[in-house]
Amino acid sequence: MNEGMISSATPASDEVKSPTAFRTISEVAEGLALPQHVLRFWESKFQQIKPLKRGGGRRYYRPEDVRIIHDIKELLYNQGFTIRGVQKLLRENGSTSLARTQAPVSVPAAAQPAQSMRTQQRPAGEMPLDKRREIEGLLAELKSIRKVLQQSGF
Repeated sequence: MNEGMISSATPASDEVKSPTAFRTISEVAEGLALPQHVLRFWESKFQQIKPLKRGGGRRYYRPEDVRIIHDIKELLYNQGFTIRGVQKLLRENGSTSLARTQAPVSVPAAAQPAQSMRTQQRPAGEMPLDKRREIEGLLAELKSIRKVLQQSGF
């Protein structure tokens, strides 16, 4: 695990947690710059993320969970994979090899989409950057519309 991955997350006291310590959802969310609801959503989409749940539903993430979440974030946000694409990588390669290989290398050639004249060959599940930006723009517009509707009382 990349030990410096969430070391910037500060626990309630001045003590720094051991790299092997369990972390709360707020510590993981802060350390990886992700909203807590995204972590809860990813738990439902990726069976490899299995935080320990205590009384009242409090989640405690193991170091392995944090590493997997970090890898999923990298693939989704920086490499343009879809959730299905990451699920396929996890299914084919397992969670332990996800961080140690570059995603394009780990996808078998048979699983890659056919190359077209307009796009370069990409691993299965990876979205072209221009399409990703277009979708992000549409999402921002939809959020803006929702905000206007909420302010209008709808």
